[in-house]
Amino acid sequence: MIYKNYPMVSRVVFGRGSFNQLEDILTPKRLNVNAPFIFLVDDVFKNNSWLTERIPQAYCDQIIYISTDEEPKTSQVDELVEKIILNHKDKPSGIIGIGGGTVMDLAKAVAIMLSNEGQAKDYQGWDLVKNPAVYHVGIPTISGTGAEVSRTTVLTGPDKKLGINSDYTPFDQVILDPELTKDVPKDQWFYTGMDCYIHCIESLNGTYLNAFSKSYGEKAFDLCKEIFLEDTLSQEEAQDKLMMASWHGGMSIAYSQVGVAHAMSYGLGYLLGTKHGIGNCIVFDHLEEFYPEGVALFKAMKQKHGITLPKGICANLDDNQFKIMIDVAMSLEPLWENALGKNWKKTITPEKLRSLYEKM
Repeated sequence: MIYKNYPMVSRVVFGRGSFNQLEDILTPKRLNVNAPFIFLVDDVFKNNSWLTERIPQAYCDQIIYISTDEEPKTSQVDELVEKIILNHKDKPSGIIGIGGGTVMDLAKAVAIMLSNEGQAKDYQGWDLVKNPAVYHVGIPTISGTGAEVSRTTVLTGPDKKLGINSDYTPFDQVILDPELTKDVPKDQWFYTGMDCYIHCIESLNGTYLNAFSKSYGEKAFDLCKEIFLEDTLSQEEAQDKLMMASWHGGMSIAYSQVGVAHAMSYGLGYLLGTKHGIGNCIVFDHLEEFYPEGVALFKAMKQKHGITLPKGICANLDDNQFKIMIDVAMSLEPLWENALGKNWKKTITPEKLRSLYEKM
């Protein structure tokens, strides 16, 4: 038996206001005055001086605002890499992602592609990256995705939605400042928080489960129940705890995998552009057959917070469109094997997936 030797985030700062330490963290990492730090920032912060004025720019450093209207694409990564190479004399000293899962996934992917030849789509899959990424830092401004700690960067490519899963993907540094999540809209807070909750359910009910995954998954699960079902926390305590739930939820799948909801959500994301958090919620709402207790708790959380999910998003799809979604979902074999075991194809057929998608 050969066990995977996984990398982890090597440095992490946690605390309210810790974003103010960014300059002290970056300064020793600057290679030279022509090697910029590139800040990829969610464009929701474009006119938010409370955050942007604290981004420590010097020399030829650059802020690039990222629209998160759509899920990150391999073509978007290639465009960003080309833009950075053309605009600067030297390879960047580092890439800093400030935002949600979309921005952090882009930061990880851009850091990888600045050191590896070809196009981002060439690296979708497991352990295809040959060269270490440039130094990269993740600063989440919303909690739940686990992107700040995971070894993948999920991208929609020309023919699939799949992560760049590699030892070079995880961030070198993460700054966890719960204050940065203070203005997240309620529905987005819920959908992204549920991404964390669903990570836990899929990990804890999977065939890949082991003590490593279980310890992180159980902690994240307990935190999610406290945050989304109980009324005992102040707003600041809930922000702190959800940020740690996201971290633990991301860690729970390092030695495990996600499952049915993520596989089917990738199909929605690829065909319809459904964003990851809400896509997971739309799918998970119909998965009682696979996760009965987890779905019952999810429905209770949804009701408590007055969340109404979109209905009928697959109502007008034709046979070919259903086939595209089903092919994307079924290509994610490790997810299905974790959910249902090695004989998953006996349960999961194109017909079965179509019947589920038709409910959404």
